[in-house]
Amino acid sequence: MSYTGKAIRLERIMDRRTGRTVIVPMDHGMSLGPIKGLVDMSETVDRIAEGGANAVLGHIGLPLYGHRRYGRDIGLIMHLSASTSLAPDPDCKVLITPVEDAIRMGADAVSVHINVGAATESAMLQTLGMTASRCREWGMPLLAMMYPRGAKATKEREAENIMIAARAAAEAGADIVKTSYTGNIDSFREVTRGCPVPVVVAGGPRMATSEELLQMISESMEAGAAGVAMGRNVFQAEDVRGMVKAISLVVHQGYDAREAMKELGEL
Repeated sequence: MSYTGKAIRLERIMDRRTGRTVIVPMDHGMSLGPIKGLVDMSETVDRIAEGGANAVLGHIGLPLYGHRRYGRDIGLIMHLSASTSLAPDPDCKVLITPVEDAIRMGADAVSVHINVGAATESAMLQTLGMTASRCREWGMPLLAMMYPRGAKATKEREAENIMIAARAAAEAGADIVKTSYTGNIDSFREVTRGCPVPVVVAGGPRMATSEELLQMISESMEAGAAGVAMGRNVFQAEDVRGMVKAISLVVHQGYDAREAMKELGEL
């Protein structure tokens, strides 16, 4: 097993100084089509890189059609599982790309999406475990997107459900967990304390204001998060570069929401 290889790759997506990361997922084109911000992926990746993000995340179409074409370099996390919004069960994520393809495409890490509590949870957990095994063999970092969704997990942001989802990813061998913020510092601190690998916070649907988003990020950092993995709140922002910069100031330099807002020019 290439533990050294995994450590080197992790350094490409996690800041060496802070141990934290700003990831911008761009995998939404698979499920939602060419939504705003993902029509020209090359341009969007360029703006994200200029803002100082550590990595972008997407399906194999991202390196094929929109990654590392111009400007500043940025880490690449290749997403391996998928479903579309037209599927009979969109919560059922299936493996569509093997770890080996990610290696061939030059990815720094891979990711899979698991909906804990969904009807097809068992199959998705099997995908997670088998992918983690392949990642250990190749020295490839694995990020697990873990969301409580389904008949037995109707409250996605309930702390107890998120604690189970995050811990399950670590138990299966993931190196980083992406999950939802619980809504308050104390309960999310229980999530990060109960998970032995770094936890990054998802953005979810677009928030009403930049300040609301930055406040959530600030609280997450205080609760022990290792960073963020936010898509639509970044690539659909009016100023993508500025939004990434503001988020990076909160994550890596400890700015509070209002300090970051000033840098964004919104205060």
